[in-house]
Parts: sequence; C-alpha cells; structure tokens
Amino acid sequence: MLGTFLTAIATALSLLIVDLVVPGVNIANFPAAIVAALVIGLINGSVKPVLSTLSLPLNFLTLGTFSLVINGLCFWLAALLVPGFAVRGIIAFLLGPVILSFASTFINNYFAEKNPALTGSQDVNTKGELPSR
Repeated sequence: MLGTFLTAIATALSLLIVDLVVPGVNIANFPAAIVAALVIGLINGSVKPVLSTLSLPLNFLTLGTFSLVINGLCFWLAALLVPGFAVRGIIAFLLGPVILSFASTFINNYFAEKNPALTGSQDVNTKGELPSR
C-alpha cells in the first residue's frame, strides 16, 4: 500500500516537472497533479493495453514509433478527465509522456534507493543472493 502511495507521489512530482519543461502542459496545483497521477495510472492500466493491442499492426509497421501516439492519447485522455490539468499542442501530446516517464523513473528509483524497506526492495549482492546480516 505504501509503495502505491509513493508511486502516486512520484508521478505527481513528475507531472509538475513536465509542467515546467514541456510547453503546452499545464497543471494548476499539486492536488490536481495527484489526481492526474492517479487517473494516468488507471488509464495506463485499463485503456492503454486495449489501444496497444488494437494498434499492434500499425505499431509493427512503424517499428514501434506508434507507441508514442498511444502514450500521447492516454496522456491527453487523462487531461480531459482531470480539472486543472491541460495538454495543448502536438509537442505536449508527444513529448509530455516521454518526459513524464523519465522523471517518474528517476524519482521512483530515488525512493527505492533511499528507503528499500518502504518500497519492498531488498539488497541483493552480485551473485543474486541476499546479504547475510
């Protein structure tokens, strides 16, 4: 449960970074970012797999590049559903999810490195064994 909460917070912070970096992405405040993070998580867990499956032939023809469009559609759909979160323009549509992914990965890895007990991670040595304590 705590890991899910930290992931939502990390995604909300990442959305605020996207707001600063990508022109056309606007987030009104931190509560809107938290709601947007939760909605993005729900959309990525429910709508995105369906869209990815339906667009598989087109994704194959474009050598995976069409995945950027699918990510943009999910990002834009979340903006439609959350008041205080807006995505305007093709740059925001395509670049917003990419920056969100990088920032979210960085922040989640930071949380996992600083607090492995909170995120469920454990120390593993180079042989794949748990350390002896």
